[in-house]
Amino acid sequence: MADDTTFQNYIGGQWVDAQSGETFESRNPARTSDLVGRFPLSGGADVEAAVAAAKAAFETWRLVPAPKRGEILKRVGDLLTERKNEIAFEMTREMGKPHFETKGDVQEAIDTAYYAMTMGRQLFGHTVPSEMNNKFNMTVRRPIGVCGLITAWNFPVAVPTWKMFPAILSGNTVVFKPSEDAPHSGMLLVKVMEDAGVPPGVVNLVQGAGATGQAIVEHDDVAAISFTGSSETGAALAQRAAADHKRVSLEMGGKNPAIVMEDADLDLAMEGLIWGAYGTTGQRCTATSRLIVHEDVHDELVERVIAKAKELRLGYGNDAGVDVGPLINQKALDKVAGYMDVAREDGASIALGGAAATGDGLDDGFFFQPTLFTNVTRDMRVAREEIFGPVLSVIKVSSFDEAIDVANDVKYGLSSAVYTRDIARAFQALRDIDAGITYINGPTIGAEAHMSFGGVKATGNGHREGGWEVYDFYTETKTCYIDFSGGLQRAQIDNYDD
Repeated sequence: MADDTTFQNYIGGQWVDAQSGETFESRNPARTSDLVGRFPLSGGADVEAAVAAAKAAFETWRLVPAPKRGEILKRVGDLLTERKNEIAFEMTREMGKPHFETKGDVQEAIDTAYYAMTMGRQLFGHTVPSEMNNKFNMTVRRPIGVCGLITAWNFPVAVPTWKMFPAILSGNTVVFKPSEDAPHSGMLLVKVMEDAGVPPGVVNLVQGAGATGQAIVEHDDVAAISFTGSSETGAALAQRAAADHKRVSLEMGGKNPAIVMEDADLDLAMEGLIWGAYGTTGQRCTATSRLIVHEDVHDELVERVIAKAKELRLGYGNDAGVDVGPLINQKALDKVAGYMDVAREDGASIALGGAAATGDGLDDGFFFQPTLFTNVTRDMRVAREEIFGPVLSVIKVSSFDEAIDVANDVKYGLSSAVYTRDIARAFQALRDIDAGITYINGPTIGAEAHMSFGGVKATGNGHREGGWEVYDFYTETKTCYIDFSGGLQRAQIDNYDD
């Protein structure tokens, strides 16, 4: 590290400045006068150096036995456990969500590290019988090379580990670009990996903005890209990567529904809606942004949610008792505020909130009141577009089939929830909701470390993060035949007679 407020890239095991010498600032979104640090504004030359270091390291790292790679990740998990509170504090300072949430973010990284350790002994291939005599058939997994990892700011430790740990456990090396809105959190993660003994060049950190990510995507020696961010950026990235036949995994936007039926436990539903809609200030791809509620319990449930939301305390997330932090920056605040006019123009009612939050220590941050729209119809923009703020749109329905239809009637498909006591409805929801994740009687949150995470439609492109499925993305399958017959066997030609 250069000093307490100026930080560097990590390339080939060395902490270095951007070759241009340019930097950018990261500031506390709850207290913008608080400078978190200055970070390298990396360009093509920095990406070139990072990819070269990763490519060189791949030749030795791929030959390290997977269980040994897992042992290093075990040490990463141990260090994250030791530094959990410290990292969580700095994460809250940089991106705003309350300390209890950032501690959960680090815990998710810890769980992912320990799970990756176990996968070092489970990178299974297959052995299958041959159709020929004296012949052995099997498949094995092989690493694919240098992987470019581009991540968002809202889970700045957990999400990078979903990508990085499986990638390096599988024998790949990585070039990692955190969001420019959370560069310090990404740096702290890489420092843990350095201290845990990850060899030089296996993990490389390049800080920067969109041009930095673009340089990673376009580099000829980057074999795979894993991206978390907006659907629009992901689509453009995938089109560019396709020209070079790169493997691409996309985790993008959401417009997640929570269906509450007339037989639901309304207290349970209310608690789930508060956490799903207003946790992380609504800045989650899994945030509950649509409440689809049966008309019989609509009024009662809305009253309960409003009453509970009014109790939420806004503020700097490292202060005691804070429930909801700020939006990430002025651009995000302007976007959320703009949807208030959109809602009014479309005919929705603002039943709660609807404005920036000020006073009581909030004036130096990007705070917005927890907001709830009523009289929303499925065709309104606030029911279809990802707002990415503490905003919940309520849509009234008269049947379960209508609720499912409304839930599916958006371009996204990440997480979903259904509150009901009816087991038949629960299983119908699991079958019929068009989403990567469905919860029964729980909020639209993400997955556990050993479960797959991802979505359908404009949310993803078929790959998954987390669990065992992510290892399919970071490995190639090689098919192997051993013929010990001592003669030429021509498979189908010799084995079957017309």
